[in-house]
Amino acid sequence: MNSKEKSSVKRAVRKTSAHGKASSKTKDSVFRIPIHISFLGGLNEIGKNMTLYEYKGDMFIVDCGLAFPESDMLGVDLVIPDFTYVQRNADKIKGILITHGHEDHIGGLAYLLKVVNAPVYGTALTIGLIEGKLREHNMLDACDLHVIKPGDRIKLGQFEAEAIHVNHSIPDALAFAIRCEAGTIVQTGDFKIDTTPIDGQMIDLARFAEISKEGVLCYLADSTNAEKPGYSASERTVGQSFETLFRRAGKRRIIVATFASNIHRVQQIINEAVSNNRKVALSGRSLENVLSVGKELGYLDVPDGIIIPLDEIGNYEPWQILLVTTGSQGEPMSALSRMAFSDHKKVNISSNDFVIISATPIPGNEKSVSKVVNELMRHGAEVVYEKMYDVHVSGHANQEELKLMLGLVKPRYFIPVHGEQRHLTKHAMLANQVGMASRDIIIPEIGKTVEVCDGTFRENGMVPAGRVYVDGSGVGDVGQVVLRDRTKLSQDGIITVVLTIESVSGEIVAGPDIVSRGFVYVRESEEIMDEMRQVAYDAAVNCIENDIRDWASIKSSIRDEVGQLVYERTRRAPMILPIIMEV
Repeated sequence: MNSKEKSSVKRAVRKTSAHGKASSKTKDSVFRIPIHISFLGGLNEIGKNMTLYEYKGDMFIVDCGLAFPESDMLGVDLVIPDFTYVQRNADKIKGILITHGHEDHIGGLAYLLKVVNAPVYGTALTIGLIEGKLREHNMLDACDLHVIKPGDRIKLGQFEAEAIHVNHSIPDALAFAIRCEAGTIVQTGDFKIDTTPIDGQMIDLARFAEISKEGVLCYLADSTNAEKPGYSASERTVGQSFETLFRRAGKRRIIVATFASNIHRVQQIINEAVSNNRKVALSGRSLENVLSVGKELGYLDVPDGIIIPLDEIGNYEPWQILLVTTGSQGEPMSALSRMAFSDHKKVNISSNDFVIISATPIPGNEKSVSKVVNELMRHGAEVVYEKMYDVHVSGHANQEELKLMLGLVKPRYFIPVHGEQRHLTKHAMLANQVGMASRDIIIPEIGKTVEVCDGTFRENGMVPAGRVYVDGSGVGDVGQVVLRDRTKLSQDGIITVVLTIESVSGEIVAGPDIVSRGFVYVRESEEIMDEMRQVAYDAAVNCIENDIRDWASIKSSIRDEVGQLVYERTRRAPMILPIIMEV
């Protein structure tokens, strides 16, 4: 070991000794028992954030989010983490800490609480939003929810977690300082450093500095904007842009699409509506829910009479109306998308509309947003969505903020979390730039467990983890096989071959009848339909003549023969479904 490495080890020991664990006996008996951190979501993906901590047989969870389905997940509504490992250790779970109220951090919680009965801790707004979700699942009364505030300390078996205020694009966001005998771990949740926040409550940098003096064993930090240089802009810049754009709208109706959960953004929109004597109508259930919770808990200041029902917008002139809607990501069933494609029951887009999309497309949503913008413009509306207008700022820290936090927290070890691989890798490079050695940084994957204690930092083991698909009321009953079938159906269609066989003689008494969906237009493809009938008939007769009466074998033969014919004629591979009836 060289002198530099020895010095590094001594610094680590001094940091840990600040907790009063300096004796050799304590070091042998405590420090060598590692904390295990298992990642069930939030790595190499956007969303589905979920982290599990374990020490001396006690466990707790930080966040339980969802991800929205990708384009190839046909029919899937939501994607949540795999709870197998948590369910297996349900008796060890001492609590669930929630950093903030965004879907990627709370969206999976209702599904988790159905299998694990553990207390949930979050700030007032976060708990208010969670209550709404649990109410939808008819399980609110059965759940143990606790409202906490910055500075509170929560006892979780062998752990104690301290809540720390951070800035994000939703109020009441938290980081946590997690303490146990092995040391202190800091996990930021989603954050940015906003020196002029709308609510006046700047991130508590002083508390991070104080905790740093105690000694931080490991640091887990949001990596979403690790590729973006400089500092993220303050939310107040959006308010200034709104002021300019509202004047530009003139006598036209204004429609603003934004994230429902961005309460600070919604407040600024309402403020501008009041200044311009416009009534505010809401379109989108999630927006209505967040507004209701925000008003009830005092996070939104909404003057009496400013909000009107969507049904009443026809009673006002366009210049008297401000419509706030969901759908800033181009979601097909969102309110803005339905407006754009003339499928909204109460709002028709025209040249008298001025539309502001106050959001940046999440990676993968660019095409969906472009389609909505194109349709809005086709109706004659003016659409503002470009970055040059500052109609959106991120709620995540840029590179200089990430480096500042690394320098402030001064961790012994570092794990970048919350982001795709490129974000995590870039964040690790930023840690290198501020002086951290690569050996003290781990970029884990979902399902991996990181073992950390004084002098030990390594990946050690796997836990069950992955994606669970929610489709309607079904949870986990749709897997890759079903999705492959859906993809195949969507690409090449289905051919159903129906025939009836006499049970005693085995003779074909009816059919085969060919039913096609999504394959060819039957009326213009009679020749191939006749060929398929003949091939299916020949395949069935051949089986019967060879005394093959097993239906599965007959179906397989029909499927193979018809499939080969179809591929030779069309170079397509539709799903072929033989149906045999016996009389």
